[in-house]
Amino acid sequence: MTIDFEQILQQTTELASTYGLKLLTALITLWIGWKVCNVIIKGMSKWFAKTNYDKALESFILSMLSAALKVLLVITCIGIAGFPTTSFVAVLGAAGLAVGMALSGTLQNFAGGVLIMILKPFKIGDFIETQGQMGKVQTIQIFNTIINTGDNKRVILPNGPVATSTLINYSAESTRRVELIFGIGYEDDIDKAKEVLKRLIQADERIHKEPEPFIAVKELGASSVDIVVRVWGASGDFWPITFDLTEQVKKEFDKEGISFPFPQSDVHFHKVEA
Repeated sequence: MTIDFEQILQQTTELASTYGLKLLTALITLWIGWKVCNVIIKGMSKWFAKTNYDKALESFILSMLSAALKVLLVITCIGIAGFPTTSFVAVLGAAGLAVGMALSGTLQNFAGGVLIMILKPFKIGDFIETQGQMGKVQTIQIFNTIINTGDNKRVILPNGPVATSTLINYSAESTRRVELIFGIGYEDDIDKAKEVLKRLIQADERIHKEPEPFIAVKELGASSVDIVVRVWGASGDFWPITFDLTEQVKKEFDKEGISFPFPQSDVHFHKVEA
């Protein structure tokens, strides 16, 4: 078997003349395009810095934009080099679909993280309740949100359910209403109990004057007359006001002879003649 070097040289020359220029053009385009992509990303980064954008969202947007631009650039260069891009895009799409199906839960959390970063239903430092958990937000990541509970347990919440389920943000508003119910005996003086409650409320500087505190009889219970107290204060003072006011009311009611009745039942016996 003889090797036809002349034929090989001719075919090589033809391939070089056909694809060489295209390949060189593609490589130059790739090099220049890569530089342009980096310039665009740096420009976006500077713009984010001027607008004081959220750091987590800024990093995510820049990463996604960089990846999208560079993938588009590579596909364009493949087309310039003379290779068919249709099949390449089809294979890329099929691979993306397979990965998406395999990581459906992860992608859901990813989408949830994007929604949280864009819509901002809460921020780092807020005290929230969701998914049966309550705690202070420590970190908002692209896949998870990390909170610390009141007893300092770290809870990692997937962003998918957090973004799509009911969420309570206790830090969203600057003020909160405290509602307490105190039961007094039926033989006790209701007006006197109200005066004691009013005096304690006025003495507490943490309780706001507006909206005006509300004191009223809420219900005539089975063994007590229930008086409701509604006052407003700063969100951070919600629990201190609740605990302190409860303790002070107990002490003052004891001094004033106002009772806290225990639940009781009257049992009547009837003698039946045999």
